[in-house]
Amino acid sequence: MASQSRFLFLFFLAHAGGVSAISRDSLRINEEIRIREVRVTDANGEQLGVMATRDALRLAEEQHLDLVEIAPKARPPVCRIMDFGKYRYEQQKRDKEARKKQKVVTIKEVKLRPNIEQHDFEVKLKAAQRFVEEGNKVKVTIMFRGRELSHPELGTEILNKMADSLGDNVSIERSAKLEGKNMTMILSPKAQKPKKVTKGGNESAQDQSQDTQSDS
Repeated sequence: MASQSRFLFLFFLAHAGGVSAISRDSLRINEEIRIREVRVTDANGEQLGVMATRDALRLAEEQHLDLVEIAPKARPPVCRIMDFGKYRYEQQKRDKEARKKQKVVTIKEVKLRPNIEQHDFEVKLKAAQRFVEEGNKVKVTIMFRGRELSHPELGTEILNKMADSLGDNVSIERSAKLEGKNMTMILSPKAQKPKKVTKGGNESAQDQSQDTQSDS
């Protein structure tokens, strides 16, 4: 028999077609199921009906499987005969693969002044480029002081310049918006399309042809 340790897992109920979340505290398997009668499904999801719990346990034991309570609040509770250890292993494996595929996107912020010098702008631009290459969104903030607020167009100009400088690597998720003394714009990284490469390691003939035409 598999271990009787409790844990959180989702199970599709064969008799109802729904999903039941079994908490760590409510899950019971094998001898932990102390109620007199249970409704049982077999390992293939076939309904076996209501029977004495001791009979259900005997059926599971004869198949070298476990009796798992999947719907404790039903009357009578619903149990399924299954390989609990195998299910737990496969569930953990699926969860691990899902975590690998998850990509956490964060918002990085770049702050500028409406009268920023070109050199300082280029420093901020390099930082924004790095954030985008890492797959993060970039919040570009223009900080106004005093009378600078009377010329919000300066902030819009710098924000547009930042977006234009990043070029095809980004898309504007939220346009320039003045909030209090700050004007912000949010830029999102675009998915980069891989270049077509021939066996020789060069770009495809079609791409080369287009480049030749553009140079002429």
